[in-house]
Amino acid sequence: MCFIYFILFLILSTSLLVLSLFFYILNMIYIIEFYLFTLNSSNIEFVILLDWMSLMFMSFVLYISSMVIYYSEEYMEGDLFKDRFILLVIMFVFSMMMLIISPNLISILLGWDGLGLVSYCLVIYYQNIKSFNAGMLTALSNRIGDVALLMSIAWMLNYGSWNFIFYLELMKSDFIMELISFLVVLAALTKSAQIPFSSWLPAAMAAPTPVSALVHSSTLVTAGVYLLIRFNFAFTDFLLFMLIFISSMTMFMSGLGANFEFDLKKIIALSTLSQLGLMMSILALGNYDLAFFHLLMHALFKALLFMCAGNVIHNLGNCQDIRYMGGLVKHLPLTCCYLNICNFSLCGLPFMSGFYSKDLIVEMMSMNYVNIYIYMIYFLSIGLTVSYSFRLTYYSLSGDFNHFSFNSIQESGFIMLKGMSGLILFAVFSGSLFSWVMFSAPFFICLSMFMKMMVLMFIFMGVWLGYELSKYQISYSLISMKYLSIVSFLGFMWNMPYLSTLGMNFYPLILGKKYVTIFDLGWFEYYGGLNLFKYVKNLTIIQFMSVNHLKIYLLLLIFWLMFLLMI
Repeated sequence: MCFIYFILFLILSTSLLVLSLFFYILNMIYIIEFYLFTLNSSNIEFVILLDWMSLMFMSFVLYISSMVIYYSEEYMEGDLFKDRFILLVIMFVFSMMMLIISPNLISILLGWDGLGLVSYCLVIYYQNIKSFNAGMLTALSNRIGDVALLMSIAWMLNYGSWNFIFYLELMKSDFIMELISFLVVLAALTKSAQIPFSSWLPAAMAAPTPVSALVHSSTLVTAGVYLLIRFNFAFTDFLLFMLIFISSMTMFMSGLGANFEFDLKKIIALSTLSQLGLMMSILALGNYDLAFFHLLMHALFKALLFMCAGNVIHNLGNCQDIRYMGGLVKHLPLTCCYLNICNFSLCGLPFMSGFYSKDLIVEMMSMNYVNIYIYMIYFLSIGLTVSYSFRLTYYSLSGDFNHFSFNSIQESGFIMLKGMSGLILFAVFSGSLFSWVMFSAPFFICLSMFMKMMVLMFIFMGVWLGYELSKYQISYSLISMKYLSIVSFLGFMWNMPYLSTLGMNFYPLILGKKYVTIFDLGWFEYYGGLNLFKYVKNLTIIQFMSVNHLKIYLLLLIFWLMFLLMI
């Protein structure tokens, strides 16, 4: 079953790539409308947008999906419900396709909600308490974006059609379009896990590794960036200013967090978050084509990075802690070779695929008139990217082997290796290849020698920082609580998981308990409500007399007799 889907996706991917190049050369855009039915004299139609961008993105998604499905054949070998897993992955890919080809907010919502629903099913696939918690956090974080999209659909009614592609530039200064743009940005922030919705992305690592390879490279998290690329013509200056601030903060926060993390998959997830921040920030600076270029390049090497991590975890008996690894280059040479190439590409080492997009982004940012905050945070984030990548390499590939002495680690999984090998050439050569294809006129960047060398300088500074951090083991018993709180704050994504889990349910419940004890069962109960009713009731004489009937009756009898005797 896996092999059939692998071949089908591969053929589709190749044909879509050729079609995309054809559309790009001829500068063609096709909008296809399928008439469905008429309701109250309104035509209900299904609209598809085909241009070089949507076709190329679909081609990349299908190619990565085909490799991931082929890889899953062996990775999920012992699973009883492997077929169900493959079908879930295919539904996931189909939802992404629906989102990519839609110029219409209704059909975008179908794909958008499909991604959210299927991602929940995939995150809770292993069905333990950690998976359920992660799945619920993922689903509820994404629901905020879904609601924002539903509200933008309601506001689009003012234009008489949901085909947003016709109104973006025309209605840019209109208040309604500004409102729709704000809601779309909010939706994109939740789906692409920007601050303050970042905590679900590392939590979603509870899913099987092939899912992580697909979700965190080309599908779920990139959906928000893709939607912003489509909508970028309608954004006002204030919205772009807010977007660059949030995305640059996310880039910096995730880079810092990854340097303190010990879970292999979470380090790679935080690196994805960092790259998403980079894409969004360059889009906010006005270069949507560069954001799209980095989106494609990042998808290729990040998918392979997850597949390498999956192979390592698979061989180590599902151990994900990098402190138990070490010296793996002797046991898994090919996997480690691929892992290193992907790490180099992620760092932006010259002439790897990541370099062509990342270096171009940083140099274009240096050419813009930006303030010192943006300039500093860009270069610091580049240094941190290299730092956690080098730290990961140092922990896992060099030094002594720290796992069980009784082990059978060997590269016997040929299906997994074939799936990984399908992506390695793209991780190396796609940057140069697609930069020639996508940018018909080259970017002219005129910078001083010092600023040109800044990127390389920060790469080497990052290597040094990663090396220093990897030597430093955090021993919680030896360091003071003051220092521990700083380490836990930086390493725990600036306490964002607390805010989005305990902050959302635990603390309001504690507040409710306090409210009940102090107000409902305390002073409020005494001075208001029931006690006041009793007090007012006892003020009346008749009520007082009816409290103890016999005693009052006898007392009244004595008064009556005394009255009679006196007369």
